[in-house]
Amino acid sequence: MRVVIADDERLVRTGLRVVLDAEPDITVVGEAADGAEVLPLARELRPDVVLMDIRMPGLDGIRATELVLDALRPAPKVLVVTTFENDDHVYDALRAGACGFMLKRARAEEMVQAVRLVAHGESLLFPAAVRELARQHAGRRPDGSAPLPRLTEREGEILRLMSAGLANGEIADRLVVSPETIKSHVGSVLAKLGVRDRTQAVIAAYESGFVRPR
Repeated sequence: MRVVIADDERLVRTGLRVVLDAEPDITVVGEAADGAEVLPLARELRPDVVLMDIRMPGLDGIRATELVLDALRPAPKVLVVTTFENDDHVYDALRAGACGFMLKRARAEEMVQAVRLVAHGESLLFPAAVRELARQHAGRRPDGSAPLPRLTEREGEILRLMSAGLANGEIADRLVVSPETIKSHVGSVLAKLGVRDRTQAVIAAYESGFVRPR
């Protein structure tokens, strides 16, 4: 797995590089100290994952995430690395297309596992925290955004279970079907919503009012 680290603090970049380069299946191929450097670096190096700080001089991580995901095909997975989990900027980064976030104070093994998870397109990171951020913004659909498209009854059921934080295997057990069937339905839900992954699907479900906070 090829990783680019984007953070304006040299000490943070160095620490992440040491942790990740120690793994046999992960290589840090580049570093960016500003959001403006991320797209050219990602275009040149084609990483699988970009670890993205949010607050950087010049261009912040939210805009850098949008640029990378819009410009590159296939696009790398963007994993936000942040100090505060209950931060509107984290939510904005998730809305921009980041697939999850990690706290800078996370243990080394947690960071490594997070990189592996997002590289392979696995489920939400910190699903409870992502849901809490989504609940805080429930019903606040951005101006000009389209309503949620029509889903089949089963697709709607699966979206609600995804929004509750259940992984594919857990949904399969709940509905007594095969994981392959759930994977197919999840793919259909993502396609209909026009989103890249489960994180954006959960955000869309809450913002549209399809899922309401309890």
